[in-house]
Formats: sequence, structure tokens, C-alpha cells
Amino acid sequence: MVEVPEAWKWSSYLATAGKAKRHPCLTTDWVLGQFSGKREKAEKEYRQFVHWGIGEKTIWTEVRGQALLGEDDFVDTLVDHLKKHRDVPEIPRSQRYSTRPSLAVLLPESLIKKRPKLMKKLAEAIEKYGYHQSELARHLSVHYSTISRWLREYEDATKKT
Repeated sequence: MVEVPEAWKWSSYLATAGKAKRHPCLTTDWVLGQFSGKREKAEKEYRQFVHWGIGEKTIWTEVRGQALLGEDDFVDTLVDHLKKHRDVPEIPRSQRYSTRPSLAVLLPESLIKKRPKLMKKLAEAIEKYGYHQSELARHLSVHYSTISRWLREYEDATKKT
């Protein structure tokens, strides 16, 4: 949004870096204490630390499902734990289903013209992977009521067999 942290007026950077007066509600001692016990040196090292990070790869691109960060082996150990807690409403849905396949994988374009297989995959996307009908509709570029109708048709067809 800005080229340098000094340019973002809503940031605490200037006050923490010792370049502006600190707002009374802002505490900087703990952050600066991570750099040095001497305030002037801490502010200088803080500024350097922030500038070193500009343009570098961020850890946030590696976070999966807003909650999982780590090597693949570590994240894989958490998958079973998450699966056991899919019905816990206090855990955000995006975290409970962080390892679910994307809609592009579940519903590839080749499937769209194969109605019976598509309807089965739509039901699976909702029941097994926690997708909402509106998400499916956006992915398929149809109205959500179309998804609802297709699912009703699929349910009726499976009841008959």
C-alpha cells in the first residue's frame, strides 16, 4: 500500500522507531526490548529489522487455512486432529476445513457436462468438505438456487435407487 513504512500514517512504526511522538495508548517498550536494553540502540535496530523485511518472502503465504504453519510433515500430523473437530462451531470453518481440496480440484470443468457425476460431487463438496452452496454456485457461475435445485434432484434420484 505504501513504499516505506514511514509513509503509512496509521502504523505504529514511526513511534516505535523513535521518529514520532508515541500515542498514549501505544506501548513500545516490550517490542524495543527485544532488540536492546538501550532505547536509542533498540529503535535503530528496530528500524533496520523492519527495512530488512521489506520485499522479503513473508510467512503468511505459507499459512494454510488461517491456522497451520510449518513443514508439510508437521502440518500433516494436524490433519487428523482437524478432521475430528469439523463439527465444533467455535473453530472457524476455514480452519476446520483447511486441508480440503479446492473447488477447482473437486469440480473440474470436464465434470460440468456430466450431470450425474457433477451432482454427486456437489453433495460431497458440501457434506464432506464443508463448502456452502453459494461457494459452489460462484465456482460454477450459476445462481445458488440452481445448486439447491440440482442437489434436490440428486437427493430424489438417490432415494429412488
